[in-house]
Amino acid sequence: MGRGLFAGAKMAKDRQKFRWSDRRYKKRMLKLRAKHDPLAGSTQAKGIVVEKVGIEAKQPNSGIRKAVKISLIKNGNKLTAFAPGDGAINFIDEHDEVMVEGIGGRMGRSYGDIPGVRYKVIQVNGVSLDEMVRGRKEKPIR
Repeated sequence: MGRGLFAGAKMAKDRQKFRWSDRRYKKRMLKLRAKHDPLAGSTQAKGIVVEKVGIEAKQPNSGIRKAVKISLIKNGNKLTAFAPGDGAINFIDEHDEVMVEGIGGRMGRSYGDIPGVRYKVIQVNGVSLDEMVRGRKEKPIR
């Protein structure tokens, strides 16, 4: 590695070359997260409910966490989304249009004791799921 009087250009070029060995840099520059992500880099996406599923919680917890399988409108990808709230699954039916967002796990991974679920439902047919669970709003009939 030249460190002479006119070595600035070489040092800059080498720095650029060696940055590619950094995993985070490589992922960012090649936009791998957006390519791999079912939501394609966006924070929220709409989808159609395909079926309701119950997912068993990881050890040491027990219980069945209510979730829905969704087909995204924008690209047809299938994903599983958690329905947060007591009795929230009762407001979601098959063929409903739901809005999903990340559940808040580390680096886009699953959260808490729900294995393999990275997303949560926030809206059903354009109405907030949280508002429906609290009894403030009613689900619209489509």
